[in-house]
Amino acid sequence: MNRIVHPIEQESFRRLRARLDTSHFPPLTRAVVERVIHSAADLDYATDLVMAEDDLVKAHAALHAGAPVVVDVEMVAAGITRRETVCRLKEAKSGSGLTRSAHAVRLAYEQVGPGALWVIGCAPTALEELLTLDASPALVIGLPVGFVGAAESKAALRASGLAAVSNVSEKGGSAVAAAALNALLYHPVSPEETP
Repeated sequence: MNRIVHPIEQESFRRLRARLDTSHFPPLTRAVVERVIHSAADLDYATDLVMAEDDLVKAHAALHAGAPVVVDVEMVAAGITRRETVCRLKEAKSGSGLTRSAHAVRLAYEQVGPGALWVIGCAPTALEELLTLDASPALVIGLPVGFVGAAESKAALRASGLAAVSNVSEKGGSAVAAAALNALLYHPVSPEETP
């Protein structure tokens, strides 16, 4: 099913491309970079984001084959269109040495098992907890925001060797994390389709 792009979105991407040349990026990397920049109106993401095209290709295939999508908070879920997500934050409880967000990750992993796409845009502790599990994710979009633990959790994600989309700075958030996943959702599955 082709996605109908609103004229405002088309004009926004035209203006983005007029201000920043993204043509040197491989196709899926370009899609993620542009959609994240679009969601935040922040051109600096072009040099702040870290990802590998090969990882995105595999994740794109897994996503379109029906792999589950897990999010850390409902705000990320609200930003993801055309796909159901798993968010266990409502049932999660904090405890000794465990934040509610970290417990939600444990509950979600018990539900979905290996091979999911994880989209973390709010809580560094959710990303930290995911890294302690043997989750074998298809992809981790790790873009939590904040001055405490965000940059460090993203550095740990990059050091883990997992297929990932992250960024170097403290910035991030629900909107940009959802945008990164949407870039993979919207990207054509075959060359015959149009974005």
